[in-house]
Order: sequence, then structure tokens, then C-alpha cells
Amino acid sequence: MGRIDYYRDPAAPRANSVVPSVVAVVRNAEGELLLIHRTDNDRWALPGGGHDIGERIAGTVVREVEEETGILVEVEGLIGLYTDPEHVMAYDDGEVRQQFSICFSARPVGGRLRTSSESKEVRWVAPEDLDALDIHPSMRLRIAHGLSVERTEPFLG
Repeated sequence: MGRIDYYRDPAAPRANSVVPSVVAVVRNAEGELLLIHRTDNDRWALPGGGHDIGERIAGTVVREVEEETGILVEVEGLIGLYTDPEHVMAYDDGEVRQQFSICFSARPVGGRLRTSSESKEVRWVAPEDLDALDIHPSMRLRIAHGLSVERTEPFLG
């Protein structure tokens, strides 16, 4: 399913749904960040996805990261809540979703890199190489917060 991200665009369609979702800032021992090249919007992003009924939110993080990347993780902490009503995603089926993303930090504990139906490429990326990738501004914000050593409180926005 295709997706168009609208970010602070006055011509964006009105949201008709909100779905809690998660993303994870996963760093390996070398400090590299786990990223996926998404199939729905052709951009690089942190791995993550929708929260399912019956799951604990940390379980959603573990499941989504493994589904999209093949990497098993352990959740370490909360980076922030991202609920900007000026960021909506329009899907081919008519759904227009307002952003509602909970960003966690996690560490890899096993698995091997692989792609999925949602990720056409998966790789570990050094922080200094991020500027070479097409990453949505809202995802860049989460990454910056996740890499920040000064931040002590979760982002709420």
C-alpha cells in the first residue's frame, strides 16, 4: 500500500484516524543506527509499526523491529511521544492518519539483518552518514532525540 506523508502542509487532507504506533532507535556496539528503506514511501526510517490489541507496548517494539529487520531487541527506555497533528499520512485506501508515534531506545540481542514486505533494504548506519539518506523530517527529529546525550526527559510533542 502506498503512502504520502504531509508535514506542515496546508493542502494536506484532514486526518480520519489515529493509530498508536512505535519506532525504535536501535544502536549496535559500534554506535550505528538500525534503519529500514521503507516500501510504502521510499524513505529511510527507524523500524516500527502499529500497536496491536492484546500487546504490551514494549512487545510491539520487539515484534515490529524483528518483523521489519530480522534483529531481536530489548527495550531500554522511552525517547518520546510524537503526536504532531500537522503530520498526516495518506494511504491508497483513503485512510488519512494523524501521527501518533512512541519512540523507544532498544539494543540488539540477536537475529540477522533481513528485509520484509515493509523494508526493501535494512542496514546499520553510522550517525555521520545519515545526511546522505532521504529521511522524513519527523523521523529525523526522533533520530536526533534518540542520539542526543544531553536529553534526560522524554520528548512530548
